[in-house]
Formats: sequence, C-alpha cells, structure tokens
Amino acid sequence: MRTKTGMIREFNGISPKIHETAFIAESADIIGRVEIGANSSVWFGVVIRGDMNYIRIGANTNIQDGTVIHVDSEGEHWNGLPTLIGDNVTVGHRAMLHACTLEDHSFVGMSATVLDGAVVESGAMVAAAALVTPGKRVLSGQLWGGTPARYMRDLRQDEKDYFDLVTAHYMEISGKY
Repeated sequence: MRTKTGMIREFNGISPKIHETAFIAESADIIGRVEIGANSSVWFGVVIRGDMNYIRIGANTNIQDGTVIHVDSEGEHWNGLPTLIGDNVTVGHRAMLHACTLEDHSFVGMSATVLDGAVVESGAMVAAAALVTPGKRVLSGQLWGGTPARYMRDLRQDEKDYFDLVTAHYMEISGKY
C-alpha cells in the first residue's frame, strides 16, 4: 500500500487489509474490517469505518476526497449490513455510503448519499447530491438523481464511456503520489 501517514487502525483486534498497490492518502482514516483491492485509491479526508460490520472495496476503484463509508451494525439481536463496493467504481467527492452495495463499474456522484440496503448496479450512475433511500435499486444503464433519488433517464453511451476514463485517470494520478 502506498501511504505516508494515513490512519490505518485496528478495531476489536481486526486490522484493515489493503493491497500493496492501493494508494491511501495521508489524511484518510481506515478502521477495522476493511478490505481494499489492487490499484484502488482512497483520497484525502476519507473515512472508512468497518467497526460494526465489514467493508469491501474492489480493484481499480477510487474513493474521492471527503467521502464517508460506514456499515449497519451486526450483533446478537440484528444481522446488519456490510458495505460492498466492486471493481472499477468511482465514488465522487464528499459522498456518503452506508450499508449499501455498489456493483462493478458503477458511479456515485459528488455529495451523493446511498443508504442501507440500496444497490447501484453495474453501469448505473447516481447523480451529484442525490439521496438513494434505503432498499432502492438503481438499475444498470440508468441515471438516478434528486432527493429522494428517482429514475431520471437512461445513460448515453458517452456517459457510460466516461466511467472507464475516470477510473483510468484516478489510477494514473494516484501513481504520481
């Protein structure tokens, strides 16, 4: 893992597992049951807190500045939900992800919130500042926006192509850090 002084902290005896090729910014906090895959990047001011359940982030995924990722508690009286983020995912600046699933090749815009049990399918986009409420499913090829988020339209091909461009860009720039 490429980090200078990022806060990588164990919780309850469990330490994050971060691939050696991942970039972790100095001011990111990664705590507990967190796995981060190859060539992923976690940018400045991000908090990923896997204390009450687990968080998995796949390969080539970028978690941009100021994002907060947390989980729904699991315990003796409830099952809780982890947060699962696939490969080649872009999460925009200041997003809030809580106990949700972002499938491979999905995109969450800046300041968007995705809540408990919600799923953003592969090839789907959540617009900036959208609020995806608990249990909603953003279908592949769709753009959802608003508060609460709702289907707006199907994505154009140039928007779908943009997903790969952003992923490649963040992999390139993280290499310069």
